[in-house]
Amino acid sequence: MESYNEFKVPVLGFAAYSGTGKTTLLVKLLPLMKLQGLRVAMIKQTHHDFEIDKPGKDSYELRKAGASQVLIASEKRLALVTEYEQPVKAGLADLVNKLDLENIDLVLVEGFKNKPFPKIEIHRAATGNKLLFPDDDSVIAVASDGRLDTGDLPLLNLNVTEEVAGYINRWFNN
Repeated sequence: MESYNEFKVPVLGFAAYSGTGKTTLLVKLLPLMKLQGLRVAMIKQTHHDFEIDKPGKDSYELRKAGASQVLIASEKRLALVTEYEQPVKAGLADLVNKLDLENIDLVLVEGFKNKPFPKIEIHRAATGNKLLFPDDDSVIAVASDGRLDTGDLPLLNLNVTEEVAGYINRWFNN
């Protein structure tokens, strides 16, 4: 079992069922976090096969030719693509430790909703999905587009990104 209490930087997740709008919220939140002076890293878990490079690009062709790792670097960015022969289920702690932790203040995570680390639940009533927080003690707040009884948990307005950003800032600074 992974331990999430000993990350070198704060890690905060966004938990919800697929199609709830996690990425949409994060795309709006990230500029606000940057305005607050935070250097934020993102980890996005996906259950799908994905490509970050395009056929015809040198890095893509080198990986397809057999390189198990391809590191693409410029003065502006760096990307490491690792190709596994067998499926590998990387844990959240493993992924956090792959980040350049010296140059970030906060890690936001989309996914890993069933893992025990601090997270904000995203809930849209129209999806008909059940709430996660009653069965997950690691949910620290709920962001919803409607009224909910969240007990002692803060209820954030999902449609007011500044409210969610303010909550994250207060959480980060405590």
